Amino acid sequence: YGFCKASRDNLTFVFYLPTCKEHGHLRMVLVGKTGTERKSAAGNTIIADKRFKSTSSSSSVTAVCQKETVEFGAQTLAVVDTPAQFDTVQSKDKVTIEIAKRISFTAPGPHVFLVVIHSGRFTKEDQETVRLIQELFGEKSVEYTMALFTRGDDLEVDGVSIEEIITGNQDLVNFISQCQGGYHVFNNRSQDSSQVKVLLKKINFLVQRNEGRCFTNNMLQEAEKAIKKMQEKLMEENPHMTAKEARKMAEKDNEFIKTVGLGAAFGSMLGPAGAVVGAAVAGKPKLVKEKKCVIQ
Repeated sequence: YGFCKASRDNLTFVFYLPTCKEHGHLRMVLVGKTGTERKSAAGNTIIADKRFKSTSSSSSVTAVCQKETVEFGAQTLAVVDTPAQFDTVQSKDKVTIEIAKRISFTAPGPHVFLVVIHSGRFTKEDQETVRLIQELFGEKSVEYTMALFTRGDDLEVDGVSIEEIITGNQDLVNFISQCQGGYHVFNNRSQDSSQVKVLLKKINFLVQRNEGRCFTNNMLQEAEKAIKKMQEKLMEENPHMTAKEARKMAEKDNEFIKTVGLGAAFGSMLGPAGAVVGAAVAGKPKLVKEKKCVIQ
């Protein structure tokens, strides 16, 4: 891994970058509950552009995975917006494919899972999000998880700090304790980039604490292999195609995604976490007390 240190606007960024250029992106995955614009809006705030669809509708806005890549200072940010964890509107086949794309888009693994939460409303669905991440990616994923509160402007109007909000709700205290990357607050209406800089400083500290490693597991490694294989094939068939263009296409269409779509048995190929994806082929996963995934 390569070490990099940069300063900008009185903020010092310390971060690790893998020696392989295509893996030098700081990869973050936005996760959250159904029925708000906050997740996609947070993504737009991070990339400083309105590429993610965001409305105030009460229905689920993000129906498919979307990945956007931007340059920010010395780093390349790769932001993945995902369908809501509790989306019950889509068909099981659609859910399965989107889970596969979520894994493919973040391969070889995310540096942080950003759990997006409304600063004024913490629901039971929000409480389940970290556990759902663990169910899909494994218990070690909490070491790469951070809470991202939105509507920080409402807190300013009410004259309340996020610390007061957290300490006043024991469920929220318990939730934050699971997010080993801590928390951050966004005002999605603000154009001030300093809030993004502070977020990146926190994420880079998290990456440093994790010794420069992104989170990975068997599923993500299998997805990465499939992406590289498709990338090489595309570049052979299209000599003028760049590695960056080929990888972008390969992330959206590769053997890993196709295998998930066909409902292959994941238990043996991808390990325990693969059972969660496999279960999605036959029906929605249901969480039980033993933290196992069963088919409804």
